[in-house]
Amino acid sequence: MTIHKEGYKTIAWGAIIFGLINIISFYFLSFSMPILSTLIFIVTLGLLIFLISFFRVPKRTLTIREDAIIAPADGKVVVIEEVQADEYFNDRRIQVSIFMSPLNVHVNRNPVSGEVTYSQYHKGKYLVAWHPKSSTENERHSVVYRKNGKEILVKQIAGALAKRIVNYLQAGQKVEQTDEMGFIKFGSRVDLLLPLDAKIHAKIGDTPQGGVTVIATW
Repeated sequence: MTIHKEGYKTIAWGAIIFGLINIISFYFLSFSMPILSTLIFIVTLGLLIFLISFFRVPKRTLTIREDAIIAPADGKVVVIEEVQADEYFNDRRIQVSIFMSPLNVHVNRNPVSGEVTYSQYHKGKYLVAWHPKSSTENERHSVVYRKNGKEILVKQIAGALAKRIVNYLQAGQKVEQTDEMGFIKFGSRVDLLLPLDAKIHAKIGDTPQGGVTVIATW
């Protein structure tokens, strides 16, 4: 396991705050209220460990398949439905939504190899990620991949806790399946908009692994 580069600064600040709180606690409380001082140490250490674990990048055997659309994120499948596309496409698509809790790995990966034909950031709200309108009203970044004449759209969507979406892709860029596309900090959601003829392998309630689990084939 390694730590993602997006976490270096956040973890550094977390460690500094952890150190300051416990230095103050030790100086003022360790002799008069040792139980409280110990409790503060345990709680702040737990928070620091959680912060570090949030930016973890576990070692995995990633899935490379020409006919497959791979999960772009860890999480839980909360939506599989046919929808009218509201961005880039003007036809109907199959939407697969993956909800990411703060406990999930938050690296986002390319679901397919191909060319990035669209990459657009949108300002927006911070509704909870499972809210039906979060796909269209929340802060988000949308990317369209083209492969063999077919296109899919992936949305990184901010949630109530997620205040920063990072995306590394630009239109015209050639990308490889399972390489990193970005990162969302502190829990959110990723939507895929797939062609209607894609064969969906995921089910509601599934817990895919980003870069590993086959969501659909085409």
